[in-house]
Amino acid sequence: MLADLLAAMVASAKKSADERERLIAPAELDRQMAAHQPNGQRFRETLKTPGIRIIAECKRRSPSRGVLRQSFDPAAIAAGYQRAGAAAISVLTEPSFFDGSIEHLRAVRAAVAVPVLRKDFIVRPFQVAEARAAGADAVLLIVAALDDLKLMRLIELAVSLGLAPLVEVHSREELTRAQQAGADIIGVNSRNLKTLDVQTAIFEELILGIPNGTVAVAESGLRTADDLRQLRAIGYDGFLIGERFMTERDPGSALEALRSAAGAELEEIGRAHV
Repeated sequence: MLADLLAAMVASAKKSADERERLIAPAELDRQMAAHQPNGQRFRETLKTPGIRIIAECKRRSPSRGVLRQSFDPAAIAAGYQRAGAAAISVLTEPSFFDGSIEHLRAVRAAVAVPVLRKDFIVRPFQVAEARAAGADAVLLIVAALDDLKLMRLIELAVSLGLAPLVEVHSREELTRAQQAGADIIGVNSRNLKTLDVQTAIFEELILGIPNGTVAVAESGLRTADDLRQLRAIGYDGFLIGERFMTERDPGSALEALRSAAGAELEEIGRAHV
């Protein structure tokens, strides 16, 4: 089922990106890119800083749960996340399955000073350039959506534009492919690509293959302070959390409460990893 869903998402992303690329002149895209100076290194260094490093996500909808939030103001949500101590903000920009938009990214960039990650099915070089033009500091690249050559080239392009590539994997085979392509920020997504279920055992399995010099980010299925403590203890540097906050009345307050609940212990664990 998911193979078909992933294929549909990738096909939709290609079509959408091609349509947007046709609507903007190369000179205008260059002008927009020049107007923003992304700081991919800051995104990476932020995640390596000891403590509670949460990438808090703005998304209105997900394929697994449907609409998460009827009233969706990504700029206001992101500002709340920043006040609550988010290390970075992730913005879903995919329109067909997540109700996202590149304009959501622009709005978030205007509202916060912390690093911003574009989360989408990035399969075209244009989408990487578009991310920089909209103010992103980092882009998500999903190994399952790319062949080895495309993955390597998109990583190289992102770095050349000053963006940090967060490379997402779901299995040992994908982890190997990510490392061979040059990834130095790896996100382990616990959502199973065959069932859409969350299987958190993958966190413990894959962290064994991620060297200390690589930034490790845990994605999906993170809900409690204990989750964060346990994963930090085995070597994860950051945590990408979306649905856990988006279903709350006040996402920023939910982030603040989670950080508070996990705080002291995580700070001590973080110092031990320096």
